[in-house]
Amino acid sequence: MSLEQGSGLPDAAVMPEAPPRPVGTGQGGNGADRPGSDIEAVQEVARAREQILAQVRKRIVGQDEVLEQLLVAMFARGHVLFVGVPGLAKTLLISTLAAVLELDFKRIQFTPDLMPSDITGTEILEEDQSTRRRSFRFVNGPIFCNILLADEINRTPPKTQAALLQSMQEYRVTSAGQTFPLPLPFHVFATQNPIEQEGTYPLPEAQLDRFMFQVDVGYPSEQEEVEIVRCTTGAYQQPIQQILGPAQLLQLQELVLRVPAPEYVVQHAVQLARATRPGFGAAPAAVKEYVAWGAGPRAGQYLVLGAKARAVLQGRTTATVDDVRALALPVLRHRIITNFHAEAERVSATDLVATVLQEVLAS
Repeated sequence: MSLEQGSGLPDAAVMPEAPPRPVGTGQGGNGADRPGSDIEAVQEVARAREQILAQVRKRIVGQDEVLEQLLVAMFARGHVLFVGVPGLAKTLLISTLAAVLELDFKRIQFTPDLMPSDITGTEILEEDQSTRRRSFRFVNGPIFCNILLADEINRTPPKTQAALLQSMQEYRVTSAGQTFPLPLPFHVFATQNPIEQEGTYPLPEAQLDRFMFQVDVGYPSEQEEVEIVRCTTGAYQQPIQQILGPAQLLQLQELVLRVPAPEYVVQHAVQLARATRPGFGAAPAAVKEYVAWGAGPRAGQYLVLGAKARAVLQGRTTATVDDVRALALPVLRHRIITNFHAEAERVSATDLVATVLQEVLAS
């Protein structure tokens, strides 16, 4: 049997380890060609999750919740905005995950003088040596990769930030009237420093809405910090082994789309998104008092899609209300725009999401 067809968004020296068992294709090649292959693939995804986490934890200490949310976004074809102070291994986490999944990784340091063409690419004038004819040729920018790390994305003006809009939604780049497809899978992971706001440009709402999750990266515990210092001040670094490749990841992303979401799960996701809008009659009193604008329909889409990915990563074949509620905070908090009253009383979007979850109870 196959899962119900769903729909996604548009658009130190140690003994050598035994190589991990390949996952994602089943026994004997492409499992999508056999009855029951989706069920087997879900079980393989759960095994892949453990293998991926084991490899990433060779370089990353702690941050379990951040890791889980990052994996959910990866398997749900989502983009992620990481918010945290410098030195919390955000870049190392993303580059390590790219290595484990054998994905092409590129990093752009966003600065005030960065231009859109520095991201997407530019046309250069070339001359044919034999015919002397001149023509323009498009040279790919760093965005042509599988994982793009937009480091300190809010340090560049909105004009340059907007260079990511089409690629994040449509997986392609348009330059001089020509459209160029991006390699798949394609993910944008951006970082933002919550402390230094001088000389920064807040992300427009349209840009924020392209990110599936906003993941807040906090300080490690004392025990974790001791382990971090111990591991990073020695000469040895454990080698990273590849678990999946780009083709396998694409197959598993397609599998997530086929995971069924019961009608009541979809309705609960929509209720959560609508409850963040002050104009919605059933919105909590706190939302009506402190929110200027709530989450749009894309929030409900990402709640359901993330719930499907979370279910698959845990070896389950159906998304549940608990999956939706577990992802409500990273999906909703950057989509809620608070008003001046909230700022005066120091009511944050995180507080309001907690209120919404409390008011909109699971059925």
